[in-house]
Order: sequence, then structure tokens, then C-alpha cells
Amino acid sequence: MDFKSGFVAIVGRTNVGKSTLLNKIIGQKIVITSDKPQTTRQRIKGVYTNEQGQIIFVDTPGVHKPKYKLGEFLAEETKTALPDADVVLFVVDGSVPAGSGDKWIADNLLCDVQKIIVAINKIDLVKDLQKREENIETYKALFKQKINMLKISAKTGRNLDTLLNNIMRYFPTGPKYYAEDEITDQNLRLISKEIIREKVLLLTEEEIPHSCAVVINKFEETPKIIKIQATIHVEHDSQKGIIIGKKGTMLKNIGTFAREEIENLVENKVFLELFVKVSKNWRKNKSLLKDFGYAQD
Repeated sequence: MDFKSGFVAIVGRTNVGKSTLLNKIIGQKIVITSDKPQTTRQRIKGVYTNEQGQIIFVDTPGVHKPKYKLGEFLAEETKTALPDADVVLFVVDGSVPAGSGDKWIADNLLCDVQKIIVAINKIDLVKDLQKREENIETYKALFKQKINMLKISAKTGRNLDTLLNNIMRYFPTGPKYYAEDEITDQNLRLISKEIIREKVLLLTEEEIPHSCAVVINKFEETPKIIKIQATIHVEHDSQKGIIIGKKGTMLKNIGTFAREEIENLVENKVFLELFVKVSKNWRKNKSLLKDFGYAQD
């Protein structure tokens, strides 16, 4: 049997379950998740390999209308992933009808794409079978041509085997781009940075998520311990106060949860030191965006 390989760009609105889906397919957490929009900020590759072939998934930021330079960067990250993709996986929230954001993606990003699979996620949340079908019809109506649509659950893993088989059918015979034990292109430094940001998203108020960036200042790895020093950047003094918390309790909790997850990942002891800094309007500042890692290659 010929070995197949190819690239799949995962696109969709914010909060439809793209990162949850990728983590489920890979079988390990490689992308942070939360219920906050714009959780994913950069393209992250996840590698799935079996006897038939290798699928390199490219998780992209959720598509939304940019309001800042950061938003423009996120939109560009998604657009950049499409031309090199063998297949585009359009993930939608089947618990609700198609919205204006889904239509914009179909009309503007997918209009010239030939190989599209629509993964209808969260459809199991709708108990009324007629309502389910009505929702699905609204997604079919986004396309003039007949589209391959699959009902899935990123949370439970429902129909993911069928999804993977459908993707493989589109692939040509190709090389093994990554070794079988490789599951992502992210190094430990980048993964640690994202884990810290995830804990900020999960533990802090609504106004913090979009205004938060994490920079790793120092990363030292030895056989016995990994020492990480990181700075959490926010835009306002009030946000700094929220992240530090009363008597430093919030920052301590963020550090504890992040350290424990990094330790579980690397199976080694981790010393994590966190700082908080106000970098006013960093989302609008090209220079700071570049310093924080949000710049196109």
C-alpha cells in the first residue's frame, strides 16, 4: 500500500472547537484551549501518523473581524495557511445555524478552494433531530458546489476515524515529513509560553484574555530541572492588579497550575518564575507585537 501524506488547514470561527479537535486527533494536548475567543494566536502544526500515511494539521486562529494590529496578524495567520494546504477542514458549530462569520469564511477564504471538508462539531448538543437537520442545511447553503460534510464531536471523538479516512482519500502518495514519534512542530519553550497564557485565560476576568501576552525571558533545561522565567504582559494597570491578585494569590495560582502541567508534559521538575508588566496598547504596536512573537515570517 502506498504511503500518503499531506497538509490540512483547520479554519473556522472562534470557539467552534478547532483546537479541541486537533488535540483529540493527536491524542495529546498540543494546543491550548479555553472558552475565550482568540485563544489560538499562531499557526500550530499537529502531526498524525498511521500505517496508511501522515496528516500534518495546521491549526489557525479563529476568524473574526480585526480590531487591532494583533487581530490583523491573526487573520493573516489563517490566510497564509490556505495556499499550501492539500485539504481545508472547515470546522463549524452545528449546535447553531450558520452565521455571518461562517458565510464570510465560505465567500472570502474558501471561494477558490477545491478540496473542502466541513466538520460539523457540537451537533450532539442539539437533541431535536429536526433542528439538527435544519442547522446542517444552513451550512450546506454556504456553498454552491456539493461539499463533503461530516458530523463529529471534538470532545468525545465521535466520527474522527471517518474524518481521518476522508482526509487521506484526498492525499497523493508522499513522504513521511515527520518521524512517527513527532506530534507537533512546537518546541518546549513555545509550549510552555502557551500553557502559561492558557492559565491566565482560565483563571482571570473577561477583560484580560485579549490583552495578555506571555514572553519567555529565560529557559534553562538540565537533566534534573527546567528553569523558566516568564513575563505576562498586559495593557493597563488594572489588569496587572487582576493578574497579581490579592496578596499575589492569582499570580501564584497561575504559576502553580502552569508549572504542574509543564511538569506532567516533560516528566521532570520545573521551577517557574512569573512577572507581570504593563505594556500599554501592545496590540496596536508593531514593534511590541514582533517582540512578543506575533509577526509574519
